[in-house]
Amino acid sequence: MTVPMILLPVFVLVALHIARALMLFVERNRVLYSGKLKIRDIALTRETWPERAKQLGNAFQNQFEFPILFYILVGFALITRKADLVFVVLSWLFVLSRFVHAYIHVTSNRVPRRFLAFLFGVIVLVIMWAMFAIQIMTGA
Repeated sequence: MTVPMILLPVFVLVALHIARALMLFVERNRVLYSGKLKIRDIALTRETWPERAKQLGNAFQNQFEFPILFYILVGFALITRKADLVFVVLSWLFVLSRFVHAYIHVTSNRVPRRFLAFLFGVIVLVIMWAMFAIQIMTGA
């Protein structure tokens, strides 16, 4: 696999994260400029944000949690040259799961559906890590 093929899912996931950040920025500024909330009200806690701003904030923060293991794995796979076609396909499945999770999180926010998208991504990532570990440990 070529480096661009391996890194394209990472770039797409980063783009999703940037889009979430922009959504959060727009929403929080909308709230502040509407006068519904003052800056001093949010200085010490994020609990004072209205529900929609909290929802977008949680969606943004979520991108710093589990996906970090994906970024690390891609870096390791590049360094060790263990990224093959299966790795790239699984990478795209993980990224797809993050898009579905993000869409649910910022729209209906139905937790059971969001959890299924999250769980699918976790399973894909566990498979990726297991395959990588087996390749490294066996020298395959």
